[in-house]
Order: sequence, then structure tokens, then C-alpha cells
Amino acid sequence: METDCTRDELPANGGAAVIAPLPSGTRLLHIGPHKTGTTSIQGALFEVKDAMPEHGVVFPASTRHPMEAVLAVCARPGMLGNTKPTERHWERLVEQVDASGKSTSVISSEFFADAPDDETIARVVEELGGDRVHVLITLRPLARIMPSQWQQYVQNGLRMGYEDWLTHMLRKAPYEKPNPSFWRRHRHDRLVERWARVVGPERVTVVVVDDRDKGGLMRTFEALLGLPENLVQPVPDTANRSLTLAETEMLRNLNVEFRGNGLPDELYSQLVRYGAVMHMKNTCAPGPDEVKICTPQWALEAAAEIGAEMAGRIGTMGVRVLGDPGLLSVVPKPVARTAAEPLIAPEVAAHALYGALAAAAAAPVKHSAPTKARTVHQTSSKELVKVLGHRCLKRLGRR
Repeated sequence: METDCTRDELPANGGAAVIAPLPSGTRLLHIGPHKTGTTSIQGALFEVKDAMPEHGVVFPASTRHPMEAVLAVCARPGMLGNTKPTERHWERLVEQVDASGKSTSVISSEFFADAPDDETIARVVEELGGDRVHVLITLRPLARIMPSQWQQYVQNGLRMGYEDWLTHMLRKAPYEKPNPSFWRRHRHDRLVERWARVVGPERVTVVVVDDRDKGGLMRTFEALLGLPENLVQPVPDTANRSLTLAETEMLRNLNVEFRGNGLPDELYSQLVRYGAVMHMKNTCAPGPDEVKICTPQWALEAAAEIGAEMAGRIGTMGVRVLGDPGLLSVVPKPVARTAAEPLIAPEVAAHALYGALAAAAAAPVKHSAPTKARTVHQTSSKELVKVLGHRCLKRLGRR
């Protein structure tokens, strides 16, 4: 991974930068944002959490990603239909970090990027160690983030198509609908500025991720934490793969039906996200001929222009930058458009349907409701969907 020459870490030609480890006892706080390698690094660090202490490093969270704790402290709601996180989630994470004592520790969650104001950031930093906290922000080009973030929003209930969504994010001021969190996370210069304002620029490191260097991010974390090289390795995670265009469009149309019939959010969480989508991800590997999520040229150019502006501003903030900021303003070659329709394969649809049915079956009925006199054939399909949804939700509650 290359680096700008604002610090002593200089790139070896084509190789990794020479990065000095952070002081022993540092609490490295990785705040994302989303779609910048966060899940990959969280899984890799969690995999070696038992091996790190012998090198003076602790992974204090009890799960790969302490999402509930971070959502709670940032006053953010949970995923659509999930139980709202509580303050106790955050308190437990703080207790685990405190228990790491004088060791170096690493805490990672992309939802820290959603912190709404300076007061929240100051609280996070103070309760996780105050002056011991060093903030790490990972960045990727917007052109690579946008399609991935769109399909992730669809997994949380979004009903808007990709090009329409791009128009709202890039061309329709104030650029907050339908997802106000997008620019909160991905106006990266402002994100860096918010955290540097609270902790000081000398305690902020920005890493520009180079997607061509598959192991670069792992090696950077190892260097900053003082871990042996190649200790941190990627962990295969099919559940975290992005949806294909066909899968995303299938889910988006399901979202339209779901919302149109007024079904409860809890049902979406249990049957769709953790049922249909999760089973589909785990059992179906996308083929090489899958129709890609294609970003139009105008959006690629707009993203590159914003990236250049962000890189320029970050370069004036006095924070350490590892990697090549020029990557943030590169206009990628557009993916060749195809006349092929993004059709869902029958076996993929079957796996998705099975996942939903299996999730429903996991909540057995203990008490059957009395049968109504009206037959199914005398009931509208819209009402049937509502009844089925509320019955499934009731069963889930009993579970």
C-alpha cells in the first residue's frame, strides 16, 4: 500500500509502507465508514483474538462486530424490524474495553461514523479511554461504495431503483432522501473533520484502501497494532457478500409489496433479512455471467469530482494519511452495459423462499386460533397477506 509523504512512512516500490506501530496501550478505534473493508477486518481480527494477547493486543468485544453497543451510544435505531439497542449494550462494551487494562486494544464498528454530533464523539472517546484513543478511518472511492451501499439499503427495506437513487444522492438537493445517512457516512472529508476536531488531528489516521492490494488493509492493521506480519488473514464470509443485481431487484420488488400491504417491520427482519436473504447468500454463489450493478457514466464522474474535493480537504487537516489519496478521484472504466435482463435463477428464488419458510417454521404455534367461518377463497389476497404476516409475527413473539 502506498502512502502520501506527509509522515515518515515511505512506500517501498510496489510494496507495503513502513508504518510505525502505535504506542503500547493505545485503544485503536476503527470507525469505518461502511463499505470500506470493515466487515472483512472485523472478521479477521475476531478470528485471531485468542492469538493477539501474546503480542500485547486485545480484541475486547465478545462478538465480531459490537453493532448494538455502537447504535445505542450513537442514538441510532437498529436495523429495520430489529429490537432497539439499549444503553446496557454500550455499557457492556465499555466494561470489556476497561478490562483490557494497559494492553493495546482495537474496537471496530462502521456505525461510529453515524455519530450525530461532537458531544456524542466526545463521549465515545472519553469512555473508551480518552487520550489513549487513536481514531482510524478507512476510505474507498465513492464509485465503488455507491452500488454496494445501495444494495445494502435495499436489504434494509429500500424500494428505490439504483439510477433513481443515484439521482437523489447526487443531483437532488439537499441530497438526503431517501437515505440521509449516506452523506453523513460518505462525505469523508467532513467525517474526518468531525473526529479530528474532538480528538486532535495527531490522533487520527486515514487509510485509503487500494482494492488492487487484497491483503493491504490486513497488513496495515498489523503494522499499527504491532502484530506479526500475516497473522491477520481474511475469513470467508458468504453471509456478507453483496447481492447481485437480480437478487437486489427481487428483494426491492418484495419491499414494495411488503410496504404496500402494511406488514410489520419485525416480520421483515425475521423472515426476509434473516430468513430469505441470509439463506440465499449462504447457499447461492453468483456466477460469472451475472448482470452487474452498473453505475452510469455521469454518476462515476460526479463521484470522482466529489472524491477529489474530499481528498484535497483531508490533505489540509494535519491527519496522517496512509495510501494514495489520488485513488479517491479516479474515474473508473464504466462496466459495459448489457441488453440482458437481470433475471433471478429459479434455484436462487427457491433458496430465498425456503429461507423465509424455514424462519417461519422455527417459531412453532403453541395455541391455534379458532377457525373463522369465511373461506380462503372468499378473502382478498391483500387481506390474506396481512393475516399471514400478523400470525407469523405472533408466532415469533411466542418464540
